[in-house]
Parts: sequence; C-alpha cells; structure tokens
Amino acid sequence: MKNRITSLFKIEYPIIQGGMIWASGWKLASAVSNAGGLGIIGAGSMYPDILREHIIKCQQATSKPFAVNVPMLYPNVEQIIKIIVELGVKIVFTSAGNPKIWTNHLKENSITVVHVVSSLKFALKSEEAGVDAIVAEGFEAGGHNGRNESTTLTLIPAVKEKLNIPLIAAGGIATGKAILAVMILGADAVQIGSRFVASEEASSHHLFKERVVAAQEGDTQLTLKELAPVRLLKNKFYDDVQQAYKDCATPEELKNLLGRARAKRGMFEGDMEEGELEIGQVAAIIHNIMPAADIVKELVNEFKAAKKEASNLCF
Repeated sequence: MKNRITSLFKIEYPIIQGGMIWASGWKLASAVSNAGGLGIIGAGSMYPDILREHIIKCQQATSKPFAVNVPMLYPNVEQIIKIIVELGVKIVFTSAGNPKIWTNHLKENSITVVHVVSSLKFALKSEEAGVDAIVAEGFEAGGHNGRNESTTLTLIPAVKEKLNIPLIAAGGIATGKAILAVMILGADAVQIGSRFVASEEASSHHLFKERVVAAQEGDTQLTLKELAPVRLLKNKFYDDVQQAYKDCATPEELKNLLGRARAKRGMFEGDMEEGELEIGQVAAIIHNIMPAADIVKELVNEFKAAKKEASNLCF
C-alpha cells in the first residue's frame, strides 16, 4: 500500500493511531508501529519526565517509525519539544494551536511535522506554515473538536480540492470500509483513535474500554462549546453539564463544573460517573477489545475486501 504517506513516514500501511490523552502510551504506539502502521504517543496527558520515559520505552520496543502528538495549548510545550528533539523523535503531530510556532524549529531538527485541523481554512494556514502533511478531523471525532462541525464526509473533499501536501482523514473511521471511503474522497491515509482505545495495549482504564464497546448510537454528544468543544459519552457528569445549561450557567460556571483532571478521572482512573469520557461517534460500531496488531490486521483485510467489492459495483 505505497502512497505519499507511507513513503513520508516509511510505514507499511497508511493507518495512523491517534495520539489520544490517557490512552496512547508507549505500549500502544509501539504495537501499532510493529504491526505496520504509525503509532503515536499522546503527550497531552504527560508531564515532560513521563513523556521522556514513554519515548525511551517506545524506542526500545520498536525499531519502526513512531510519532509524538503535541497539543500546543499546554504550558510545558517548550520542555516537551526539547525532549522530543533530544531523544531523536522523527515525526511530530501538532494540534490545538498555531503551527507556525514550532514547525520551523522541528524541521530544522530533521523532524517531519503534521498538523491536525478541523477546517479548510486552518488546513491552508498549516500548509503555508510549512508542515509536511495535514490531519483533517471531522465532527464525528472524540475528544476536543472543531467549532465548525464539519463532518468527515464534507471536510475531506473540501480540503483535498485546495491542498497540495498529503492529507490524512480522521473522525468516524473504525473499519476497512471507512478507510476505503475516505481514500476515495481524496485522503492519503487515515488517523484512527476510538478503535485503538478499545485495544489491549491502550493505557486507558479497562472500565472505560468496556463502556466504549458497550456504547450505542446516540451515546456520545458534543458539548461545552463555550470552553472547548468536546465529544464524550453520556454519564452523570454529562447530565450535570446539561442541567447547568438549563440553569443558564455562564462560561465561568461551566469551567468550575468541569474542574481539573476530569478526563483523567474518567478515562485513566475509571470513574464512569463523574469522569469525562472522551470518545467518537464510531464507538457505536466497536464491539470488542483486541490487541492492537489484530486491529491493524483486521482493518487491512477489511479494506482489501471492500476494495474488491467496490470494483463489482455498477450504476
């Protein structure tokens, strides 16, 4: 499966595991990379010294390429970038910020840079900033999301029409058929988050994984747009947020309700009622927890079968 992304990252399959907070440690990243995709360590939930440990362990666990995702809104981003450069990480996915800030510095240190966006406007700004590829993430995705509410089905062709650099599709992708669909729309690769949350190697709590595979259609919702739009599973915390809206809560009151470490409390520590449970809409069609290598293999086999099936379609 050779194309612009597999050549850029030197990987076998155009399948990239999302850099999710509280789920994407070295075990998951190395497992995905060893299976032929691109694993990503999610730095967003790590203090600098913890990130250093995860990078070193990932380097020991795989000889294949892997990446680090860096949300640029975090206060210790400068330390994180320094560690990434020092340890010789070759690929960085930046998100939640202006790509102009760190792209040149990373590229000067021979690091391939990818930026995550949720709109055509920011895709073009990222290309102008000099990144090597774009992740265009649709409204279906879990966790923090774009304000435009553009779905993957509309976002990918819109970005493809104007973009010159490689394009990675994200949001609502958990099967080989979905991979084929977005590649037909113009994507060179896919970034998959929710499906890899339900993997044995994901560092998230087993109760969260079980809640993900038990999810049904309509069990996730995008909320807290006044702070930073986030898609999460409905639970007591979600109900509290909705009650706050009914009570005409101010943004400051919503911020106080959210508090600190709410996502860690849910996804990492296993509090299924008071925690923030970030996951995508596609959780409704994820039904089992598997080793990451088996997930990659299943995705590839489904893609090949779907491609053959599509060739027999007639209009």
